[in-house]
Amino acid sequence: MAFKVTGVERGEWAVLHVSGELDLVTSPVLRQRVHDVVAEGHHGLVLDLSEVFFCDSSGVGVLIAARRLIRSCRGRLRLILPSMGAADASHVNRVFAALGVRRLFDVYPDIDTAVSEGTEPLSA
Repeated sequence: MAFKVTGVERGEWAVLHVSGELDLVTSPVLRQRVHDVVAEGHHGLVLDLSEVFFCDSSGVGVLIAARRLIRSCRGRLRLILPSMGAADASHVNRVFAALGVRRLFDVYPDIDTAVSEGTEPLSA
């Protein structure tokens, strides 16, 4: 599967759907898309990583940088991680757990929940 980032707007939220491998080669693409979204004036961002089947430390670095950028704008960042039941998804969740970074992010189960006001993130 080729790496791809597509974007849509859902109310006040910009949603970037990411699929494929998030690694040293592809992470600059996501970094640029996040910067573009913020430059367009969006300060509510959902990164849908539900179709990411591989993520290395450079991918995690982009997510942490996105968090920092959004917070500097007093915005909100929400993630959708791959389902724990999916075969490839366990890799992304293991990387987050091994690096201890999942607690840094508000994680939601799906886009509808992530863009709804008053919904609580999943526990870390």
